Amino acid sequence: MQIQINTDHNIHGDERVAEVCEQIVRDALAPIAKRLTRVEVHLKDTRGPKGGEDIRATVEARPEGLRPYAAHHDASDIPHAVKAAAKKLRQRLETEFDKLAHH
Repeated sequence: MQIQINTDHNIHGDERVAEVCEQIVRDALAPIAKRLTRVEVHLKDTRGPKGGEDIRATVEARPEGLRPYAAHHDASDIPHAVKAAAKKLRQRLETEFDKLAHH
C-alpha cells in the first residue's frame, strides 16, 4: 500500500508530519491494507491563523478493482484529524467489502 501526504499552503508538510500521518494511516487501515493499492492524505488548514477546529484531514483509498473512497474529519490537530478520518474510511470500506463478499 502506497501512502502519499498532501498539504495546503498553510500547513508545513515536513518529514515528521509525513511520518506521523503514514503511521496513523497504516495502523488504522492495517486490517484491509492488502486490498488497497494507494492511500492519499490531504491536510488543509481551513481557518488559517484564526485557530479552532481548523485542520481538515481527508483520507482517500483506492481499493483494488473498485472506485476510490474517501472520508474526512475536522479537528484542532493533525494526528486527531487523520486518525478519525482513517477510522471512518476503514469502516466504510469494510462495509463495502462485506457487501461484495455476500454477492
